[in-house]
Amino acid sequence: MTDTRQESLASLLGGRGGALDASLPPLAFVLGWLLGGNSVAVGALAAVVCGVVVGVVRVVRGGRPRALLASVALVVLAAYVALRTGRAEDFFLVQLFLNAASALVWAASIVLRWPLLGVVVGVVTGQRFRWRRDPDLLRAYRYASWPWVGQYLLRVLVFGALWLAGEVVLLGVMRAALTWPLQLACLAVSWWVLRRTLPPDHPGLRHPRTP
Repeated sequence: MTDTRQESLASLLGGRGGALDASLPPLAFVLGWLLGGNSVAVGALAAVVCGVVVGVVRVVRGGRPRALLASVALVVLAAYVALRTGRAEDFFLVQLFLNAASALVWAASIVLRWPLLGVVVGVVTGQRFRWRRDPDLLRAYRYASWPWVGQYLLRVLVFGALWLAGEVVLLGVMRAALTWPLQLACLAVSWWVLRRTLPPDHPGLRHPRTP
């Protein structure tokens, strides 16, 4: 299993940069909200400015413009929701719904035998969907996709409880704590499941064994 020992999921799917950047606008929102005397408008402005700055920096460093525009758009949408309702905690509603939807989609992909982890790794490695013709890889990707369902459900439970309690500061803190640290933990667990599930003689993620 040389290939799976040499490359980890973290190296294949990218580091923590994108997830780390995603936690900055929510923190900026909370900081702006606090400094602005609990003003949702000030918090929203701080979040949008932070999102734009992060996006520009990422583009300058070679990031994909479309992905970065989508990230900025989510920040703008979250700010819009909070401004419309006048409730600071509603800034986090978009992420709450996105995590709930992600948990459902990942779980459905496993049940339908199209685990999203396999789809993503297949696209990244250039093998596309050849892994589906390898029973060992298909089974490994199905098992290794469950930690991803778990991370989304954990966020839904934590964010949902804090949103119901109106804990704006804790929402910002937990939004950061459950972004890249949790994603790295999820990658590590998924990687461990993959290695434990694949047979010892399997050539690795980049080399599906097809009939």
